Amino acid sequence: MLSQNHLHVSLLYIVLLTGTKYGCGGGGCGACTVMVSKYDQLNNRVLHYTVNACLQPICTLHGAAVVTVEGIGSTKTKLHPVQERIAKAHGSQCGFCTPGMVMSMYTLLRNKPHPTMEDIREALGGNLCRCTGYRPIIDGFKTFCDVSNGCCQNGESGGKCCIENGTKQHNDKELFHMDNVLPLDPSQDLIFPPELMIMGKKRACGSLCFQGDRLKLISPVDLTNLLELKTEYPEAPVVVGNTTIGPNMQVKGVHHPLTIYAGRVSDLHTVTWGKDGVSMGAVCTLSSLKEEMERAVREMEAERTRGYQALLQTLRCLAGKQIRNMATIGGNILSANPKYDLNSVLAALDCTLQVMSKENGTRAITLNEELFTGFGKTVLRPDEVLLSIDIPYSKPWEFVSAFRQAQRREFAFSIVNAGMKVLFREGTNIVESLNIYYGGVGPTLVKVGRTCQKLVGRSWGEELLADACRLLEEEVELSDSAHGGKVEYRKTLTTSFFFKFYMQVLQELRERDVNVCLLPLEYLSALKPFKNEVVCLFPLQLVSNAQSSQDPVGHPMMHQAAFHQATGEAQYYDDIPAVQGELFVYMVTSTRAHAKIINIDPSEALGMTGVVTFLSAGDVPGQNRRMLFNNPEELFAEEEVGYRTVPSHYHSRSVVSCVGQIIGAVVAESREQARRAAQMVKVTYQDLLPVFFTIEEAIQHQSFFDPKRKLERGDMDKAFETVDQILEDEIYLGGQEHFYMETQGLIAVPKGENGELELFVASQHSAYTQEVVGITLGIDSNKITCHVRRLGGAFGGKVMKIASLSAITATAAVKTGRPVRCVLERGDDMLITSGRHPFLGKYKVGYNNDGTIMAADITYYSNGGCTLNESLAIMEKALLHMDNGYKIPNLRGRGLVCKTYLPSYTAFRGFGGPQGLMVMESVLHEVAVKCGLPPQKVREINMYREEECYTHYKQLFSPRDMLRCWDECLDKAGYHDRLQAIQQFNTSNRWKKRGISAVPMKFGVGFSKGFFNQGAALVNIYKDGSVLVAHGGTEMGQGINTKALQIASHILKVPMSSIHIKETCTGNVPNAAPSAASFGTDAVGMAVKDACEKLMRRLKPFMENHPKYTWQQWIFEAYCQKVSLSATGFFMGPHTDMDWENSEGPAYYYFTFGACCSEVEIDCLTGDHKNLRTDIVMDVGRSLNPAIDIGQIEGGFVQGIGLYTIEELQFSLEGVLMTRGPSQYKIPALCDVPPQFNVHLLANAQNPHAIYRSKGIGEPPVFLASTIFFAIKEAVAAARRERGLGDSFPLSSPATAERIRMACEDQFTEMAPSPEKGTFKPWSINI
Repeated sequence: MLSQNHLHVSLLYIVLLTGTKYGCGGGGCGACTVMVSKYDQLNNRVLHYTVNACLQPICTLHGAAVVTVEGIGSTKTKLHPVQERIAKAHGSQCGFCTPGMVMSMYTLLRNKPHPTMEDIREALGGNLCRCTGYRPIIDGFKTFCDVSNGCCQNGESGGKCCIENGTKQHNDKELFHMDNVLPLDPSQDLIFPPELMIMGKKRACGSLCFQGDRLKLISPVDLTNLLELKTEYPEAPVVVGNTTIGPNMQVKGVHHPLTIYAGRVSDLHTVTWGKDGVSMGAVCTLSSLKEEMERAVREMEAERTRGYQALLQTLRCLAGKQIRNMATIGGNILSANPKYDLNSVLAALDCTLQVMSKENGTRAITLNEELFTGFGKTVLRPDEVLLSIDIPYSKPWEFVSAFRQAQRREFAFSIVNAGMKVLFREGTNIVESLNIYYGGVGPTLVKVGRTCQKLVGRSWGEELLADACRLLEEEVELSDSAHGGKVEYRKTLTTSFFFKFYMQVLQELRERDVNVCLLPLEYLSALKPFKNEVVCLFPLQLVSNAQSSQDPVGHPMMHQAAFHQATGEAQYYDDIPAVQGELFVYMVTSTRAHAKIINIDPSEALGMTGVVTFLSAGDVPGQNRRMLFNNPEELFAEEEVGYRTVPSHYHSRSVVSCVGQIIGAVVAESREQARRAAQMVKVTYQDLLPVFFTIEEAIQHQSFFDPKRKLERGDMDKAFETVDQILEDEIYLGGQEHFYMETQGLIAVPKGENGELELFVASQHSAYTQEVVGITLGIDSNKITCHVRRLGGAFGGKVMKIASLSAITATAAVKTGRPVRCVLERGDDMLITSGRHPFLGKYKVGYNNDGTIMAADITYYSNGGCTLNESLAIMEKALLHMDNGYKIPNLRGRGLVCKTYLPSYTAFRGFGGPQGLMVMESVLHEVAVKCGLPPQKVREINMYREEECYTHYKQLFSPRDMLRCWDECLDKAGYHDRLQAIQQFNTSNRWKKRGISAVPMKFGVGFSKGFFNQGAALVNIYKDGSVLVAHGGTEMGQGINTKALQIASHILKVPMSSIHIKETCTGNVPNAAPSAASFGTDAVGMAVKDACEKLMRRLKPFMENHPKYTWQQWIFEAYCQKVSLSATGFFMGPHTDMDWENSEGPAYYYFTFGACCSEVEIDCLTGDHKNLRTDIVMDVGRSLNPAIDIGQIEGGFVQGIGLYTIEELQFSLEGVLMTRGPSQYKIPALCDVPPQFNVHLLANAQNPHAIYRSKGIGEPPVFLASTIFFAIKEAVAAARRERGLGDSFPLSSPATAERIRMACEDQFTEMAPSPEKGTFKPWSINI
């Protein structure tokens, strides 16, 4: 059957190998990476390469071998060294991305057993991780580097690896040791199957045809057969890599009844070098193109390979390794997508396409703007096939450059790309010909022909530059409503790219002794693109000298499930084998933001093969809602709570309040059948008014949720009368998508007796899921059991919405009497579940000329979406954190949650803290600018300093450790010396600027609603001495299970290997609090400690009476004496609460402190930036596990990099989220991590409140990445000062390349003025 024809489907459902994970369905995350091996008949060798299994049609793998993570090693047999080292280096947290990382590295080692760091960086460029921050992954993998290659940034450490550079002295401060690890032995690798080798050496005969119920794939063996097929089926797409057709079919639901696979046609694979250049077969992959270009550049004279060098520059940033291994040069060209970078460069090089058809033979087509007739369309006739691409050598006086700017430097579509080539009259600067092509400034490739024509015959100098910019401004036409938005930025890039080209050519002409104008020295750095490096420092941990080496508490113990995660054996909810009779449910969501549903017609869907039923509000046996603190949210759309749609589903009075609201659900025999049927449900709407989406619109409509919150101390009015200066300003903070690697879902299994139901669910709060399902079904919680083994990431996003999804899936299970599985596709997950709240902070600040802030009046607005959800609690946390580490005597904060017609925003790591803290740091920064003082000095002037201080809500605390973190951070970072060096750099560089910023942090830990501050555990000891621990926390990568095992081992005095934690289960530990608020280990650890101490008290008499007994003997003796070997543990946490009327109360259990310093460099011409270095000093008390805590710090910080600089949500004017999936929404990749990333734990820190004097650390580090934002702002200010502009300027978060570039105002931005508001229809809105 070909109804589901991708490799990941086969692995998951046919072969039952679940190690290969499904993360996005579009090849954008790398979780599904596997190795494919094929015999290459042309070169008589076996090729090993990585692919994305989610895009790889299984029918195209005839004659290939596929190796998955299960095939290289196992905990049951033997680990592969790659699996062992990523685990031991603490490179696996939630573990969902780990198999993909392992397979990328394994494949690299199959091809190159002694890789360089650059090899590793390239190999992992197509793998995303949302947990670790990448550093520990690199730490584990770089141990495979050949020291002679210099693993530290490719030899920048004098040819020595950091293993030899002094930091690796095998002392007690290391996070991991590589002693006794398995050596890499290539002779032990899996061999390529001999039968496939024999098959590969034989000439293939005959086409292959694969027929399914909806799809047919034909794989011809030779060119003649291919041409005949294209004549017979001219509309059938030709696929090889499937990297364009695949995502369209997988994600967008595009259907092609017939596809033709051309990968077996050897004529299309040939590479021919001739006197004029190279001819690349159309199905040669981008990886093979890159290899050919590298070989040419390495072996030929530089003059002939200028064009190849430009191609290489583009190819190195193009997609990830897996996609480059799959995508073909022909497919890239004929996809006719202007965001694909190759076309602009190939067109500039005057490449030629050779095409052929059965009827008309061969013809040559010049690759230029005329090749493309529209988006995704070319001049090729339907029956024609692309044979090859001729790429010429460069001529002696020819200069070529390629440019691109993307949201993320690697593994991202370009916003604008360009290819430029100029040919000069020999020995002169007179232009003989000029090619300039742009992608991303129109629906097709754009050649600025008029500009090029008018510059021919001109001298390459300043007059030409001025005229070129003017001509480009006139010729590049982008309407203010152009698809993709960013219009002013895209226009600016066209001239900025040409300016870079102009300078680059000018410099090369001078090197050839041509008489041209001198390029100022301070311009030269603009010609050097940022180099992508990898972080490879070993952070050090501090263990007390008094700590026993036998005591696991306080030592960097490996994640309890790391080996299982690295081998793919760790089971997530969608890895659970299908239960007999299992069905699949798919959600039907609203396509309107505010409308009355007139009619729901599922009849066409119900008539489709495999469809069992359709659900809506009328099918809910109990209540169609979930409650949170008396705030209801519907499961299925209804007009009002309690209203029931009629059972026929054909008439409705329901009202939807956002695009993405769940209206109904289709239940079918398979996920593909359910997905297709859901698209066939017809919903008729009547639009309602008002409809608005942004914070500004909500303010205009006075649309706010109640209650509104306020905190205040001091006398604001009096303070404003006495200060030297008053500043009024605002800052906007965009939202953020969780992008956990594992999407939301569950399996609901009805037990058939007494209405019992089991849920295998991805939830951070299983007790709440249990409660909501019970209310929905109208049954008691004691009949519902939720099981949670682990989550593939969560970050606050799997608390609320998963309860609704669970209730809907349970309703389907009860209605059908069969098990039902729900797995959200990535796009649906992002659409339905929403993420971090956008915030707008408006402030009025009174300060003195020395930088002392005397009064601050701040109003916070958050976009809550269409329901209140957790928005009030998030706003409260923002207000409670608004002081950060600063003693401002007169401080007022008001918080208003805006009600808009967007999906309801929800919890996200930090829970309002990052937004509340960010606004205050913006206040400090702007006051420093106005005073003409360094921001660091203004921060120090205003810090809490007394031993006993009170927050603005009258909670007592000591800032001692915060001040220690601050001082140590500045010292370890060398802040003052680097500040001077940065000033010197900025003076010497016109178009590159650097900035540095440091911030302190005070972050509250625990729930401000006191009843959540509790924990429970159950510890059972069995007769053989083994121990089973159960607790109410959820393992989602933060290491809660590992720490629980360490605590139990510490008290029971047994090895961690004798203790097991199976899962979180509501049947074992009831009424558990959510794993959130950085409080999980505090609560669970204390509960485990309590249970273990009870057991030890019971065992104490036996230990005293039989001191020479072993642990097993003590246990057996206790059993014989009828002593209970099972104990519950409970932790009644602190009473926290807030009196909002009086602005006081103990809101938090304690505070976690930290400080961070970051340095960045920006490219003023493109807006690109590079994070150069980050130093963090964090107070974690006495760390229970330094490896886990440092991993949380690094992972949180890198997630913060995304929040403050990269991750941008875009909504249409109709309220539709357009950034759904990794191709549109970019989280930080390996290239975004500072190459110098130093994390230090504050020494001799104590916390008397928490388990073994430790501190919660999950949420606080996110905010520390704001240092990147403020460092960027410092760099932009340096650029503006040079141009005589003010230091004070608006910069919203995230500080994307667009915002950075447009803030660096210059002659090029002036050529692209912003249109007046109201004169055009923007493509997207700022919500």
